[in-house]
Amino acid sequence: MLWIAIRMLTGDKQKFYGLVFGIAFSTLLITQQLTIFVNLIERGASGVYNVPTADVWVMDEVSRTTEVNFPMPSTALDKVRAVPGVEWAVVHLRAGASVRTREGDLEGVAVIGVDDATLIGLPKNILEGSADVLSQPDSVIIDDVGVTNMFEDGRSPIGERLELNDQRAVIRGVADSIPSFTSQVTLYTKYSQALRYVPGTRNRLSFVLVGAADGVTQAELAARIEEQTGLRARTRDQFAQDGVDFIIENTGIPLNFGITVALGFIVGVAIVGLTFSLFIRDNIKQFGALKAIGVTNAKIRKMVATQAGLVGLIGYGLGVLGTIGFIYAFSGVPTFKGFYIPWQIPLVSLAAVFIILALTGWLALRNVLKTEPAAVFR
Repeated sequence: MLWIAIRMLTGDKQKFYGLVFGIAFSTLLITQQLTIFVNLIERGASGVYNVPTADVWVMDEVSRTTEVNFPMPSTALDKVRAVPGVEWAVVHLRAGASVRTREGDLEGVAVIGVDDATLIGLPKNILEGSADVLSQPDSVIIDDVGVTNMFEDGRSPIGERLELNDQRAVIRGVADSIPSFTSQVTLYTKYSQALRYVPGTRNRLSFVLVGAADGVTQAELAARIEEQTGLRARTRDQFAQDGVDFIIENTGIPLNFGITVALGFIVGVAIVGLTFSLFIRDNIKQFGALKAIGVTNAKIRKMVATQAGLVGLIGYGLGVLGTIGFIYAFSGVPTFKGFYIPWQIPLVSLAAVFIILALTGWLALRNVLKTEPAAVFR
């Protein structure tokens, strides 16, 4: 009987393709939008992920993320170093600035000052040059997204001179870093040099990066620092989550993507429901004939479930493959760098497809179950 159900479904090619298209389109829209949403809000934690060596981030009480921070006095470093369990603690500066390129173009950049001695605060991978280039006068390292934004003609940025807040800066390296939420150009330099590039108020220290001693957990050390210094201390994972939460709470991104996902679900229900109903209506005589020869309603339900399952399997597979193709095709675009599909998202799409098919199948099945076997002879 199940084979008959499949033959009935594939025999009407137009409706079969319509059902597959409806599921595939809905799956693609839901999976793609959720993928972009998750990857986009994770960019709020990029500043933390780009410093893999720091166990704890210490900041002013009002600071919230790497981008939304309030500077502290330089004495905060000594306070943190005096806390038991601190293996090391270094300065970290993050500020905005404007640069003028050789062509005269103005570009907003993020300036990150790393510890002069240890260079803790740099991304792990340096694509061109090395971390040692920061020892040269006026040296900065640009991130790879910044290279794409500032040097669109494809020329090498190494050796390029920039005017950074009326100060001379020379690019001598390229870092492989996770782009920020705004995909802003990022320049890395030594802390002492960053103070020259970014003039500001009396207090200049953005964060203190801390490494935990052996036998001390990150959470325990953060609690000690808060208790003994009065500053705000967050573990690496906590501070990364703070960046994600800040974007969710202070932007319209969740609402906008949520509306798009909901529209994908509604469109799937509309297309599949309408096409499935037309398919059932056109084959109502065949179902009536099957009931006339003794096929029970239970077997009819299994037949419709098999038809819905086949459509769902093919459409879902095409939708997920379409999302993978989309991510792969745009992987070279700086704003899509590092995008991936979390394993939870295909499961969410699968659940949505199941609900669409269950709802539309149930609505279409009602007419079949109400059909009298004698109707086929009229």
